[in-house]
Amino acid sequence: MIGSGIFALPAAFARATGGFGALIAWLIAGIGMLMLAFVFQTLSQRRPDLDAGIYSYAKAGFGEYLGFNSAFGYWAGCCLADVACLILIKSTLGAFFPIFGDGTTPVALLSASLLLWGVHWLILRGVRQAAFLNTVATIAKIVPIFLFIVFVVIGFRSDVFALNFWGGEDHDLGSLFHQVRSTMLVTVFVFVGIEGASVYSRYAKRREDVGLATVLGFIGVLCLLVLITMLSYGVLLRTDLGNMRNPSMAGVLEAIVGPWGAVFISVGLLISVLGNYLSWSLLAAEVLYAAAKHGTMPAFLARENINKAPVAALVTSNVLIQVFLILSPFAEYAFLLALKMTSAMTLVPYLLVAAFGTKLALGRETYETQSRERILDLICGAVATLYAFGMIWAGGMKFLLLSAIIYAPGFLLFFMARREQGKAPFNAMEWVVFVVLVVAAIFGIYGLVAGAVSI
Repeated sequence: MIGSGIFALPAAFARATGGFGALIAWLIAGIGMLMLAFVFQTLSQRRPDLDAGIYSYAKAGFGEYLGFNSAFGYWAGCCLADVACLILIKSTLGAFFPIFGDGTTPVALLSASLLLWGVHWLILRGVRQAAFLNTVATIAKIVPIFLFIVFVVIGFRSDVFALNFWGGEDHDLGSLFHQVRSTMLVTVFVFVGIEGASVYSRYAKRREDVGLATVLGFIGVLCLLVLITMLSYGVLLRTDLGNMRNPSMAGVLEAIVGPWGAVFISVGLLISVLGNYLSWSLLAAEVLYAAAKHGTMPAFLARENINKAPVAALVTSNVLIQVFLILSPFAEYAFLLALKMTSAMTLVPYLLVAAFGTKLALGRETYETQSRERILDLICGAVATLYAFGMIWAGGMKFLLLSAIIYAPGFLLFFMARREQGKAPFNAMEWVVFVVLVVAAIFGIYGLVAGAVSI
């Protein structure tokens, strides 16, 4: 979860809201994601047979096609998260080497592509070796984040915070409702990864560790996210925070300690985002591989090399990342678009997981006579489901249509898998879902061409 998003929080929030709106946004996100974490924890214990990650819950609860779309959407979200990482790495370097610009210049894209295929080669040498490097990166990135918090506490100015709390003197942010809504996809993005233990649950020696890792990881990250966001409002005026280039944490620390602060955070970010990029590459390949092993994706995606690395899934993932990278210069704010599209693509899998948890509790499946436990799980599932619905709505029609453009072509992989198994592609309800996706994708493409939907 700790990757590119956490380093961009001060500016991302300041552009949308003041301190009060930020507190409400984190309260909503914290409750919603905590309930989702509890759902993951419950499902890992009550359905240990479903060890193929986030998509297996959607498949078990709502059928083959929605299970496939959960896998496909989550995979595409992982690829978009990798694009956000690559853009932010180059944007960070652009602060010191102008040739990299905002991360979408030709030189930036070329170097990002070299990094993309370099990591590809690393993972092909073995998933466990790549995971070890990610562990090292995780430890290394925690240090600058904690030191940032210490320095910002020292440099915190209560008068600045009080001025920013309601939006600042030149308050032009609109209603509080609009402010909070504008931050919702950002809050989702920084929590994406909460399901990582579930995705890799087949490796767990003890099933209870899957749920425990999910909940403890969420609580730890939430504390860091709230501290970084709220403390930054006590350093600079909201308008100055909002106008900072990414990574905005670097600008905040520079305002307190001088130029070396920007360099320090930038180095920490590079370590963090490189590790985060590696995580998303591993997750993207694992989702495709696991779905292929269970018949949801075509069988060729389950192909491994001599080092037991999922070579076909990895190649497919990196080809999609390369396509997204090539398209990134056409977006006005490429990093923010990649960030919000990652959230939009992963919200559907989250919604299906929450709905499956609710369905289990309603149907009393696996509960027998544990009525109190069932009621608690039902409440958690219902709140998590409402939260995921709310976040999809908060993102707005634009991101629904852009998501549909990505979701709709996925049916080709679904058809391939069904043909391999000699099965009909859709049942009656799945035909309805497919038609809705195609129509939404057509409207999305039309909107892009007509200029009604912008990237």
